[in-house]
Parts: sequence; structure tokens; C-alpha cells
Amino acid sequence: MNEAMKEVYDSVQSRDPDQPEFHQAVEEVLESLGPVIEKQPKYIPVVKAIVEPERIIQFRVPWYDDNGDLHVNRGFRIQMNGAIGPYKGGLRFHPSVNQSILKFLAFEQVFKNSLTGLPLGGGKGGSDFDPKGKSEAEVRRFCQSFMMELWRHIGADLDVPAGDIGVGGREVGYMFGMYRKLANEFTGVLTGKGMSYGGSLIRPEATGYGTVYFAREMLSTKDKSFHGARVAISGSGNVAQFAAEKVIDLGGKPVTLSDSSGFIYDSEGIDRQKLAYVMDLKNNRRGRIKEYAKEYGCEYTETEPEPNLNGLWGVEVDIALPCATQNEMNGEEAKMLVDNGCVAVAEGANMPCTPEAIECFHQHGLLFAPGKASNAGGVATSGLEMSQNSLRLNWPREEVDRRLEEIMVNIHRNSSETAKKYGMEGNYVAGANIAGFLKVAESMEAQGLL
Repeated sequence: MNEAMKEVYDSVQSRDPDQPEFHQAVEEVLESLGPVIEKQPKYIPVVKAIVEPERIIQFRVPWYDDNGDLHVNRGFRIQMNGAIGPYKGGLRFHPSVNQSILKFLAFEQVFKNSLTGLPLGGGKGGSDFDPKGKSEAEVRRFCQSFMMELWRHIGADLDVPAGDIGVGGREVGYMFGMYRKLANEFTGVLTGKGMSYGGSLIRPEATGYGTVYFAREMLSTKDKSFHGARVAISGSGNVAQFAAEKVIDLGGKPVTLSDSSGFIYDSEGIDRQKLAYVMDLKNNRRGRIKEYAKEYGCEYTETEPEPNLNGLWGVEVDIALPCATQNEMNGEEAKMLVDNGCVAVAEGANMPCTPEAIECFHQHGLLFAPGKASNAGGVATSGLEMSQNSLRLNWPREEVDRRLEEIMVNIHRNSSETAKKYGMEGNYVAGANIAGFLKVAESMEAQGLL
């Protein structure tokens, strides 16, 4: 790491020593910025400012369960950087949520949003509330209580949250309804809304589709494609489902899916009929992925309570799409993919690969796409939803999908060309970090680093 960048990183560690996820995200970016700082040392003050959130909001969220008992969760919103537009980033409801995780996500979001080419700043938020096992009424009461505090800190031209882990269309709807009552206005303050009240076509599909579009562009640089490829996918939520759908569209064969309890390996491949079963299982019945194994007679491996998926990454595949959560794939698991002939890895989740895993991929020449580039399709389509809300119209599915694909192609081109310009051809991590940084840095400098 460049000496000036090391000084910034040491300062981040000393200020917040108990935030390992945030440290990891900052370290990855700072390691990439050495060549930029050597050429343009004027950006050192920018780096010092960009690692500090503009605003951190923490609040309590009281709610009553169906038995009338009171529970109190913590709510957060990290407004990381608004230099190029209103803060934009998801809300995560999960027991693991804390300041470190949300700061890492918000920091990543700054660069991801910059890469889309849309005027969006970076933010993130959520709560340590766990929607699993809660009744519909309990989820509704929690969402309404959460928004009763958050509403005063967001707005269509200030901060526009979306969904993330634990926050889907149901939760967005409950929160939007409460915002509308409190603010007494109907405005595009949340994205991921239902189609009947301002949502956008392709938004649910966007992150998964975008990840596959980026991977397709990456593969094309080596004259490869998804056609006939075996693909390992982790997760079974929104991102994983639609990544699998787009893989099938492009002629590939998804063979794995997972949830927090374990993973399935279907050697025959997950076709459209099987994927429809998964979507019903997860989106409507809120079941566990092991039910797929019973339905179709394939392998199921229980991983709970281990955080890593081990055997999932040990199957023989051509392409891997980690779409579950942060740090789900370690160096040992990355080596499994290498040994089995995997040629490309694209992150559908935020930072799912550990630094050791990424180093392994680079050492062995695999194509590797970091999440801030490859999973930017979600926030890109959220930006398109904001545009449609401002125009008071809805674009047809084909129009939104075309714009999404165009954005992902441009992100790939920008990341690739930037990496080459700074002497790191083929390193999409460096290319994405530098390209994302430069746009934000120029804006921050022009605005007096405020």
C-alpha cells in the first residue's frame, strides 16, 4: 500500500478499532489508489475525507409482538457521501447489522453508485431486527416504527433508501406507506416499490441480471460465454434467483443454491421449472432450500452454524456467482474453484469474497469481478426508478432492461480501461475502485471537500 494511503488506513483503524468489515472495505480501495495518488497527490486530502461518513444516524425502534410484548431494536442510516447526488443505498434487516457492516456497505455504495454514471451518492442503513419467524403483523408494526424515525432524515432529493437483505417489496411497501402519512406527500423517496405505486419493471431482477451481464462482458474478453457453462450460485434470495434466470437465458446451467442452513447441488442443472419452484418456496412460502432437495432428489448439505459454504464451492463448475452475503467465500474455498477449473467469478453480493480469496483468483489468472462493479445493476435500476418517479411515468420492461444492460456494459468498459490506464490490465478490482473514486474525488474537490 502507498505510504500516504497506509497513513489514512492506520487512522481509520485507530479511530474505529472494532469495525473489521469497514476496515476490510477501506483497505481494498486504498490499495488500489496508490498509482492515482502517485500521479495526483492533490487527492490525498480527498481520501482522508472520503473514508469518514458525512453523517451517522442511530435510533431506537420499539415495536410490539403479537402477544403484546415490547421489543426494542436499533435502527441506523449511514449517509456516507453525497458529492455527486442524493444518498442512495439499501436498508438491511438482519441480526448481524451493526455500524461496521453498514459503514462498509455505505463505503462500497459510494463507488458503486459512481460507476453507474448516474447522479447518486452513497448510503446504507437498516436494523438488527430479524424478520424471519415473524408474523405479517409483526413485520408491519416494525417497519412502521422504523420509518417513524427514519422519515425525517430522508427525501427524494436528500436520501433514497431501497431494499437489501431482509427488506423486500413487502417491507418497502409498509415503510413507504408510513412515510407518505408522516410527510403528507407522495414522492419517490424509496425504490423497490410495487408497480401499483411507483415501482419500476426489472427492479427485482436488476441485481441478478446485472451481475450476469457484467460476467458475460468479462468472459467475452477471453472468447468465452455462458453457453453450456456450469454455474455455481450461492444464496437463494432475490439476487441468486434472477442471476440463475439470466444464466438460463444465456444458455448456462446453474447447479447450486443455498440459504443460511445449507446448500443444494443439482448435477442435472436448475431449469426454469425448478427455478419457479425455488421462487415460490422462498418468496411466497418462505421455506428452506433443503425442501428443493426433497422435491427433486438432489444433494443437500447442511452448513449451519458454519458461516462458510465449503462444499458448494468444491463442485466442478466453469463460473461462480457468490450472491449470499459478505465474506462467504474464503481463500481455501477459492482454491477449490481454481482446482476444479473455474474460469470466472462475479460477485452478486457485497464483498462476498475475502481478501485471501481475491488474491487466490488473481494469482491463478481467473476473471474476477468485484461487487461494486458487478452487482451495481440493482442501484442502477433504482436510479432508473427515481427518474421514472420524477417524470411521473413507467417505462416498458424492454426499455428498463435495455438501459440496465447498457449501464453494465459501460461499467465493464470503464473498469477495464481504467485498470489498463494505470498499469493493472485485467484487474477489475483496481479498475472499479479507481474509476469510481475519480468521479467522486473531482466532485468533492470542486465543492471544497464539504
